[in-house]
Amino acid sequence: MSPPSYSRGATALVLIDPYNDFLSEGGKVWPRVQSIAEEVGLIANLIAIDRAVRAVGIQVFFAPHRRWEPGDYETWQHPNPTQVGIMQRHSFARGTWGGDWHPSFVPKPGDIVAKEHWSQSGFANTDLDQQLRQHGITHVIFVGLLANTCVESTGRYAMELGYHVTLVRDATAAYSKEMMHAAHELNGPTFAHAIVTTSDLLVALKALPQAL
Repeated sequence: MSPPSYSRGATALVLIDPYNDFLSEGGKVWPRVQSIAEEVGLIANLIAIDRAVRAVGIQVFFAPHRRWEPGDYETWQHPNPTQVGIMQRHSFARGTWGGDWHPSFVPKPGDIVAKEHWSQSGFANTDLDQQLRQHGITHVIFVGLLANTCVESTGRYAMELGYHVTLVRDATAAYSKEMMHAAHELNGPTFAHAIVTTSDLLVALKALPQAL
């Protein structure tokens, strides 16, 4: 894959599911991702990317998972295994600390928060595509959780919709090295236009002039 290049007005950072339950000590899902997250430097990389895109004036979007509420999925005919798990452990529960944003990734004024997705794709049954198009976005950089589920599904869907897709291999995490390998070495190359490291991305962003 060729090194990516971006234009300020047509590029967006899409941060997927940056909840305390995923990213914070004490979060319900943190113990399952902690090993990979710490190995790749996930939190530091997400902070560095967030700062870099804001410095050059790239629009930041959030693609959040459905925050669990009592009754969710219980009457569905076909809840998937993840949704069954959410019913049991109440991940990302609305109105709780676990369902709140990690303190380093709270949306700022001017950020765009898409409607919550019920399953894995940030596009399915949300307004993410409409919001991106209304802001003139053609290139999307996906970071967040999980590499082989919501990030992969959202990235694949974006490709189908005609966007240029960038995955950042060390700005995400999964439950195992095998899942990370599948996301970036096996599946990612079938739909992503660029699969980069945080360092690669920061170099590409530094090529843009600082925002006024």
